[in-house]
Amino acid sequence: MLKRLFGATEGPLVSSGGGASGGGGAQSIVNNLANLKETLSMLEKRESLLWRKAQEELDKAKQFTVQKNKRAALMCLKKKKMYETQADQVANNQLKVHDQVMLLEGSQATVQTVQALRSGAHAMKEVSRQTNIENVEQVMDEINEHTDNMRAVNDALAEPIGMAAEFDEEELDAELNELEALELDQALLQPVAPAMPAMPAMPSVPLPSVPAGAPVAPLAARPGKTAEELELEALEAEMALS
Repeated sequence: MLKRLFGATEGPLVSSGGGASGGGGAQSIVNNLANLKETLSMLEKRESLLWRKAQEELDKAKQFTVQKNKRAALMCLKKKKMYETQADQVANNQLKVHDQVMLLEGSQATVQTVQALRSGAHAMKEVSRQTNIENVEQVMDEINEHTDNMRAVNDALAEPIGMAAEFDEEELDAELNELEALELDQALLQPVAPAMPAMPAMPSVPLPSVPAGAPVAPLAARPGKTAEELELEALEAEMALS
């Protein structure tokens, strides 16, 4: 039974070891994983069936025991023991298959890692080939050449043409200097407005204090008099009291 279960998978497993870095090795691992998982599912179903049959034989043995049929009860117990023994063997086979699944899954992860590293190394090699010092210097030379050409074009476009080319730059500069000197003379001849003197600060006059007990009518209650007159009357009243 073990030979039937594992004989079909051992051959590809050995052959996949040498080509694990290639696409065929990766595909072989995937195929073997699928085969092992299918076998594992079959073994799980087989184990469940054997345990169910063992339970059925146990139930029959109990019935024959009640019926005092000892021979039949013993036969059922023997069948139950056989089913249990087969179930244990199937469970042991499941462990072996599961172990192979874990090994192959680890190998698959290793293959994918190696392939990713190889792809990265190839990409870095291609980048290094495209960006070697000679290529960079060539690109910089082309950029400088195009920059010089554009600068020459801009200088050519900046040259005056037509009537503007006939103007004397020195004559225009002299005329501009004369205008600036004239503006400066006119600014110096303008009269300067005298600065207004600062107003002296008014001395603060302290308000007289109202003695206790002397009723003083509020300022708003004395119509016909200004605020200055009211303050003067208050000052006189305070001096009379002192």
